Amino acid sequence: MPLVRTAELVTAAREAGRAVVAFNVITLEHAEAIAAGAERAGAPAILQISENAVKFHGGDVGPLAAATSAVAAACRARLALHLDHVESADLLRAAHAHGFGSVMFDASKRGYGENVKATAEAVRWGHARGIWVEAELGRVGGKAGEPPLDAHAPGVRTDPAEAAAYVADTGVDALAVAVGSTHAMTTRTATLDHTLITALHEAVPVPLVLHGSSGVPDTELRRAVAAGMTKINVGTALNTAFTGAVRAFLEAHPSTTDPRRYLAPAREGMTGAVEGFLRVVGG
Repeated sequence: MPLVRTAELVTAAREAGRAVVAFNVITLEHAEAIAAGAERAGAPAILQISENAVKFHGGDVGPLAAATSAVAAACRARLALHLDHVESADLLRAAHAHGFGSVMFDASKRGYGENVKATAEAVRWGHARGIWVEAELGRVGGKAGEPPLDAHAPGVRTDPAEAAAYVADTGVDALAVAVGSTHAMTTRTATLDHTLITALHEAVPVPLVLHGSSGVPDTELRRAVAAGMTKINVGTALNTAFTGAVRAFLEAHPSTTDPRRYLAPAREGMTGAVEGFLRVVGG
């Protein structure tokens, strides 16, 4: 079916007291797996392409966005297209032309004042074009190229009062908050601060977003949604399934040269991971 807007999926999830899951797309196989997993689970999902993925593909978002949109159009599940962790002004301004209904503008590495100023400008630009804008306050950490970040260190987690002021000053449509998860975790051992999630939910009038959800156990994810998380971002879990399937296939068939033979189980592994997350929090 045609792409739906991220705002539509997030609003519906919030009103129903559940969450919508956003999965990172790096290759065509990622997009196909997300679509297939959403169909199996009978749940909507968000296909999100990060700035790092765009860099991997040579800096041009167009081809991957077009392929991902085509996969979504052929899917029976309701899917949205989201541009994630955008720091580049040029990439931000490419979102509208390539069919993205939403953008996560990431100024979290800047000081608070600069973060507010840059994000407010991004929001004004996006809203003038009907684009839903997410931002981040606090430091989730763990992304490639960043120094190690302790999710429990003082000053890392998002302060509710500051979050309320930030939303008011920027006009963002959703806020990613730091509550104990980190990006790029390959084991599901993160413990979230559910008291903080509740406080943020009460303080902030927009949907809350959990980044780094691959490292969060199912029980913690369910509790986070019950406490007020509405958008759950998953990336590394798909890559772990993909790489594990490729590694296992090549170890068993070391003479293989046709990539389709190992990409098929890799795609199926990611499909299973997508279905699993959607049945936990997105159904």
